[in-house]
Amino acid sequence: MARTKPPLGESDRALWQAVVQGVKPLRRVARHAKATPPESVPPPKPGAAAARIGAAPPTLPPLTPGIAAGIDKRSFARFKRGRMAIEARLDLHGLTQDEAHRALTRFIARAVADEKRLLLIITGKGRLGQGVLRDAVPRWLNEPGARPHILALAPAQIGDGGSGALYVLLRRKRERA
Repeated sequence: MARTKPPLGESDRALWQAVVQGVKPLRRVARHAKATPPESVPPPKPGAAAARIGAAPPTLPPLTPGIAAGIDKRSFARFKRGRMAIEARLDLHGLTQDEAHRALTRFIARAVADEKRLLLIITGKGRLGQGVLRDAVPRWLNEPGARPHILALAPAQIGDGGSGALYVLLRRKRERA
Protein backbone atom coordinates (compact mmCIF):
# COMPACT_ATOMS: atom_id res chain seq x y z
CA MET A 1 0.00 0.00 0.00
CA ALA A 2 1.59 3.26 -1.16
CA ARG A 3 1.48 6.32 1.01
CA THR A 4 0.57 9.60 -0.55
CA LYS A 5 1.94 12.89 0.66
CA PRO A 6 -0.47 15.59 1.61
CA PRO A 7 -0.43 18.56 -0.79
CA LEU A 8 1.69 21.56 0.21
CA GLY A 9 -0.10 24.58 1.55
CA GLU A 10 0.47 28.14 0.31
CA SER A 11 2.76 29.02 3.23
CA ASP A 12 4.88 25.88 2.57
CA ARG A 13 5.22 26.73 -1.12
CA ALA A 14 6.22 30.31 -0.37
CA LEU A 15 8.80 29.09 2.14
CA TRP A 16 10.19 26.57 -0.39
CA GLN A 17 10.47 29.25 -3.10
CA ALA A 18 12.37 31.52 -0.68
CA VAL A 19 14.78 28.68 0.13
CA VAL A 20 15.58 27.68 -3.46
CA GLN A 21 15.73 31.22 -4.85
CA GLY A 22 19.50 31.68 -4.20
CA VAL A 23 20.51 28.10 -4.97
CA LYS A 24 22.93 27.50 -7.85
CA PRO A 25 23.38 24.07 -9.48
CA LEU A 26 26.54 22.15 -8.60
CA ARG A 27 29.22 21.50 -11.20
CA ARG A 28 28.64 18.31 -13.12
CA VAL A 29 30.43 15.30 -11.70
CA ALA A 30 32.28 13.03 -14.11
CA ARG A 31 30.23 9.94 -14.96
CA HIS A 32 32.94 7.52 -13.88
CA ALA A 33 33.16 9.00 -10.38
CA LYS A 34 30.77 7.28 -8.03
CA ALA A 35 29.52 9.22 -5.07
CA THR A 36 29.33 7.30 -1.82
CA PRO A 37 25.85 7.40 -0.33
CA PRO A 38 25.89 9.11 3.08
CA GLU A 39 24.42 5.99 4.75
CA SER A 40 27.46 3.88 3.80
CA VAL A 41 30.11 6.30 5.09
CA PRO A 42 31.14 5.27 8.60
CA PRO A 43 31.15 8.03 11.20
CA PRO A 44 34.61 9.29 12.23
CA LYS A 45 36.09 7.72 15.33
CA PRO A 46 36.51 9.96 18.37
CA GLY A 47 39.95 11.57 18.39
CA ALA A 48 40.65 10.67 14.74
CA ALA A 49 41.49 14.27 13.82
CA ALA A 50 43.91 14.56 16.72
CA ALA A 51 45.61 11.32 15.68
CA ARG A 52 46.11 12.61 12.11
CA ILE A 53 47.82 15.81 13.28
CA GLY A 54 50.75 14.00 14.90
CA ALA A 55 50.72 11.07 12.49
CA ALA A 56 53.72 10.01 10.44
CA PRO A 57 53.89 11.26 6.84
CA PRO A 58 52.13 9.06 4.30
CA THR A 59 54.19 6.22 2.91
CA LEU A 60 55.52 6.78 -0.56
CA PRO A 61 54.96 4.25 -3.31
CA PRO A 62 57.97 2.06 -4.06
CA LEU A 63 60.34 3.27 -6.75
CA THR A 64 60.35 1.19 -9.92
CA PRO A 65 62.95 1.89 -12.60
CA GLY A 66 61.30 3.51 -15.61
CA ILE A 67 58.06 4.48 -13.84
CA ALA A 68 57.51 7.82 -12.11
CA ALA A 69 54.77 9.78 -10.44
CA GLY A 70 55.04 13.45 -9.59
CA ILE A 71 56.97 14.43 -12.70
CA ASP A 72 55.58 15.67 -16.01
CA LYS A 73 55.86 13.46 -19.10
CA ARG A 74 58.29 15.72 -20.93
CA SER A 75 60.75 15.96 -18.04
CA PHE A 76 60.49 12.23 -17.39
CA ALA A 77 61.20 11.47 -21.07
CA ARG A 78 64.31 13.70 -20.92
CA PHE A 79 65.37 11.98 -17.71
CA LYS A 80 64.96 8.43 -19.12
CA ARG A 81 66.75 9.29 -22.36
CA GLY A 82 69.78 10.69 -20.55
CA ARG A 83 69.14 14.23 -21.83
CA MET A 84 69.62 15.85 -18.42
CA ALA A 85 73.03 16.80 -17.06
CA ILE A 86 74.43 14.28 -14.59
CA GLU A 87 75.53 16.19 -11.50
CA ALA A 88 77.15 13.38 -9.49
CA ARG A 89 78.36 9.80 -10.12
CA LEU A 90 78.95 6.83 -7.85
CA ASP A 91 80.73 3.71 -9.08
CA LEU A 92 80.10 0.66 -6.88
CA HIS A 93 82.29 -1.78 -8.88
CA GLY A 94 84.39 -4.03 -6.68
CA LEU A 95 82.64 -3.20 -3.40
CA THR A 96 81.01 -5.72 -1.08
CA GLN A 97 77.31 -5.33 -0.39
CA ASP A 98 77.96 -3.71 3.01
CA GLU A 99 80.52 -1.30 1.57
CA ALA A 100 78.25 -0.46 -1.38
CA HIS A 101 75.25 0.13 0.88
CA ARG A 102 77.21 2.51 3.13
CA ALA A 103 78.70 4.31 0.10
CA LEU A 104 75.25 4.69 -1.48
CA THR A 105 73.73 6.04 1.74
CA ARG A 106 76.52 8.64 2.12
CA PHE A 107 76.33 9.52 -1.59
CA ILE A 108 72.56 10.19 -1.47
CA ALA A 109 72.89 12.24 1.75
CA ARG A 110 75.71 14.33 0.25
CA ALA A 111 73.82 14.88 -3.02
CA VAL A 112 70.70 16.00 -1.12
CA ALA A 113 72.78 18.39 1.02
CA ASP A 114 74.47 19.78 -2.10
CA GLU A 115 71.05 20.13 -3.81
CA LYS A 116 72.03 17.91 -6.74
CA ARG A 117 69.23 16.76 -9.05
CA LEU A 118 70.43 13.97 -11.33
CA LEU A 119 72.72 11.21 -10.13
CA LEU A 120 74.29 8.26 -11.93
CA ILE A 121 74.87 5.12 -9.89
CA ILE A 122 77.01 2.49 -11.59
CA THR A 123 76.39 -1.00 -10.21
CA GLY A 124 77.85 -3.13 -12.97
CA LYS A 125 76.02 -5.99 -14.63
CA GLY A 126 77.59 -8.84 -12.71
CA ARG A 127 78.35 -12.26 -14.06
CA LEU A 128 75.92 -13.32 -16.77
CA GLY A 129 73.80 -10.24 -16.03
CA GLN A 130 73.00 -11.46 -12.51
CA GLY A 131 74.67 -8.68 -10.53
CA VAL A 132 74.08 -8.64 -6.78
CA LEU A 133 74.50 -4.86 -6.53
CA ARG A 134 72.39 -4.36 -9.65
CA ASP A 135 69.46 -6.00 -7.82
CA ALA A 136 70.22 -4.52 -4.39
CA VAL A 137 70.56 -0.81 -5.27
CA PRO A 138 66.88 -0.25 -6.22
CA ARG A 139 65.88 -1.95 -2.93
CA TRP A 140 68.27 0.27 -0.97
CA LEU A 141 66.93 3.38 -2.69
CA ASN A 142 63.44 2.41 -1.46
CA GLU A 143 64.57 2.35 2.18
CA PRO A 144 63.12 5.04 4.48
CA GLY A 145 66.39 7.00 4.68
CA ALA A 146 66.66 7.52 0.92
CA ARG A 147 63.13 7.17 -0.51
CA PRO A 148 61.73 10.57 0.57
CA HIS A 149 64.48 12.33 -1.39
CA ILE A 150 64.05 10.40 -4.65
CA LEU A 151 61.54 11.26 -7.34
CA ALA A 152 62.38 8.65 -9.99
CA LEU A 153 64.75 5.92 -11.18
CA ALA A 154 65.55 4.80 -14.71
CA PRO A 155 68.05 2.44 -16.32
CA ALA A 156 70.94 4.44 -17.76
CA GLN A 157 71.55 4.87 -21.47
CA ILE A 158 74.26 2.75 -23.12
CA GLY A 159 76.82 5.57 -23.02
CA ASP A 160 76.33 5.97 -19.26
CA GLY A 161 76.50 2.28 -18.37
CA GLY A 162 73.30 0.81 -19.79
CA SER A 163 71.63 -1.84 -17.67
CA GLY A 164 74.58 -1.78 -15.26
CA ALA A 165 73.75 1.75 -14.10
CA LEU A 166 70.81 3.79 -12.88
CA TYR A 167 69.78 7.40 -13.24
CA VAL A 168 68.37 8.75 -9.97
CA LEU A 169 66.33 11.95 -9.98
CA LEU A 170 66.22 13.70 -6.61
CA ARG A 171 63.35 15.88 -5.45
CA ARG A 172 63.86 19.62 -5.42
CA LYS A 173 64.08 21.29 -2.06
CA ARG A 174 61.14 23.65 -1.73
CA GLU A 175 61.56 26.84 0.21
CA ARG A 176 59.07 27.14 3.05
CA ALA A 177 57.49 30.54 3.51
